Amino acid sequence: MINNIDAVYIHIPFCNYICAYCDFCKVFYNKEYVNRYLDALDKEINANYKGEIITSLYIGGGTPSSLSLGELEKLFSILKTFKLSKDCEITIEVNPDSLSLDKIKLFKDNGVNRVSLGVETINSKLQDVLERWTSKDRVVKCIDSLKSNDITNINVDLIYAIKKETLDDLKKDLEFLISLDVPHISTYSLIIENNTKLKINGVKNIDKSLDRDMYELISKTLKDNNYIHYEISNFSKEGYQSIHNLKYWHNKHYYGFGCGASSYIDNIRYTNTRSISNYIKGKTIVDKEILTTKDKIFYEVMLNLRTNRGIDKEIFKDKYNVNICDVVDYKDLVKIGVLKEDDKYLRVSEEYFYVLDEILCKIMVK
Repeated sequence: MINNIDAVYIHIPFCNYICAYCDFCKVFYNKEYVNRYLDALDKEINANYKGEIITSLYIGGGTPSSLSLGELEKLFSILKTFKLSKDCEITIEVNPDSLSLDKIKLFKDNGVNRVSLGVETINSKLQDVLERWTSKDRVVKCIDSLKSNDITNINVDLIYAIKKETLDDLKKDLEFLISLDVPHISTYSLIIENNTKLKINGVKNIDKSLDRDMYELISKTLKDNNYIHYEISNFSKEGYQSIHNLKYWHNKHYYGFGCGASSYIDNIRYTNTRSISNYIKGKTIVDKEILTTKDKIFYEVMLNLRTNRGIDKEIFKDKYNVNICDVVDYKDLVKIGVLKEDDKYLRVSEEYFYVLDEILCKIMVK
């Protein structure tokens, strides 16, 4: 069974500054490049989009809010190519320092109904490590402006496990995020990636035991404040799970447009070039992974087990025409309580979320 495509990701690689930890596809904002990039994006969309009804559109980066009002107007004009459902979730990523009231109003006028705000930390000591600075007042002002313009479906990002960070530092960051009264919080343990300033400067990951203590503190604190731990790194109030990201985790097909974007179409995973100059020249796809049935089942297991729902066994059988127990070796993990299984679902016990990567290594696709 081939899934219908109803999700679109758009990548905007431009940033006003480059954070020390970031390994995403990004470049310094350059006005000349922005217009040429948007023209190339328009061409890629028109060459590949087949007219499906889209129920989630996610504009990520980079920093989409780094674009000027005129450039954002051009972007939204390009995105009008897509046929959107009436209840389409339209998300845009923003940074507090490049978000203005005029941009918020432009988002609202163009149907944006969900905003993801990159806060990361409000601790100045930790901001110096990340080279990502913003003030509490600025974050509060952004949240208030979004809410006053009827954009209430808001996510805030938190990065933890930063060099020199203590559990008390993390508690204060969590208290601040909770005080914002937003329905979604995404949390990420800092990974020192290759080709980042942190890696070049020899910064190391924190001790694993402290990292785990921080993860457990986050889980308990947010659950105590009525957030549902619905995916390994994501927490939401009831009814505010990210529709778009759940499509990734449920292994649905999707379009990805823009530099560095990925797509999953007709059981083939595509990856676009990270070179802005090549992308502008139309040299778009750099990798194409044609999946075997075994590959598809592996992705199905790996992605779905990231969620609190886990694997829907009926959906699995519809997709692959076989029962999961006949093609995936996992029963020993159920016996020792790492996985939980009932008639409908196979999921990871929440206390084992932190070690999911180790669990996946023990699950064999036959």
